[in-house]
Amino acid sequence: MLNDTIIHAERELYLTLLAWAQQQPNAYEWLKQLPTWLNDIKDKANYAHAPGYQASVARLPNLIVDNVQLDNDTLTINATLTDSEYKQATALLKQLMPWRKGPFQIGNDEGNSIFIDTEWHSDWKWQRVAPYLSPLKGRRVLDVGGGSGYHGWRMAGAGADTVIIIDPSCLFYHQFMAIRHFVGRADADAHGKGRYRTHYIPVPLEALPENSQLFDTVFSMGVLYHRQSPFEHLQKLKGQLVKGGELVLETLVIDGGANTVLVPHDRYAQMNNVYFLPSVAALIGWLEKAGFSEVRCVDVAVTSTDEQRKTEWMTYHSLADFLDSNDPTKTIEGYPAPMRATLIAKK
Repeated sequence: MLNDTIIHAERELYLTLLAWAQQQPNAYEWLKQLPTWLNDIKDKANYAHAPGYQASVARLPNLIVDNVQLDNDTLTINATLTDSEYKQATALLKQLMPWRKGPFQIGNDEGNSIFIDTEWHSDWKWQRVAPYLSPLKGRRVLDVGGGSGYHGWRMAGAGADTVIIIDPSCLFYHQFMAIRHFVGRADADAHGKGRYRTHYIPVPLEALPENSQLFDTVFSMGVLYHRQSPFEHLQKLKGQLVKGGELVLETLVIDGGANTVLVPHDRYAQMNNVYFLPSVAALIGWLEKAGFSEVRCVDVAVTSTDEQRKTEWMTYHSLADFLDSNDPTKTIEGYPAPMRATLIAKK
């Protein structure tokens, strides 16, 4: 028997935006475009794997869930799985590989349990960011480039009123829906009786209506260095924020002064879509030039091969394969190894 997880999640998203629009007319533009956004991600002409991903989500078993822990480092869905449910769910979730952002656990310590050990220890990033955030309780949050949705769930776990995750990946959209299937109403407001709080729109930031001013907090983590025009990205992020809203920006940086920016000639750590790696000082200048205030760097961390690595759920090359085997402080192209900074700023 197939489940209707995706249909139900999309209906909840529509009703959430409709409620917003009754208070803030800017949300009507989102409502007008929503059918196109949601149809395009399922179109086999756009994404050859879309029907297979949808089928995997629709065939996930309906479990009896005891509770869901959205505020755990491992997002945990405590449930009892029979042997057949365990085998079925594991096989279907593996059809949605590679899993890059997580980790997730479905099951419990006493019985069958599926641990999705993702490429990234996304919980480590959240641990570095969370202490510096303005409290998320009651806030509307936009998570740009949210991948599987791990950080979005953590934002809901921190008390956000509504979280909208955006990412144009067809695979990541369906990974989110797989986890959504098991989370069910556990993230709903009013103790499971209200609307879902966590949603996913499968589009890039550039597709959103500009200057919506709908969100109290906007996250852009791991996106800026993929943008050919970083200032355009910063302006679009600012346009989604209410006045006084908070931007959380995490991106690759390099050591150097206020005018130091690395532009990789070809690839960087084998990625061919990396354009600008500024120093922290340069990035602060960019944010101020883009019109943000109270800009501060709250964390700088070199990415380790413990934080990003291949696993049973992501079997392709990972960070260790992208570093110089003789000098891990450099990428195989000879650039400084990945180092990430988190900055917080106000609109």
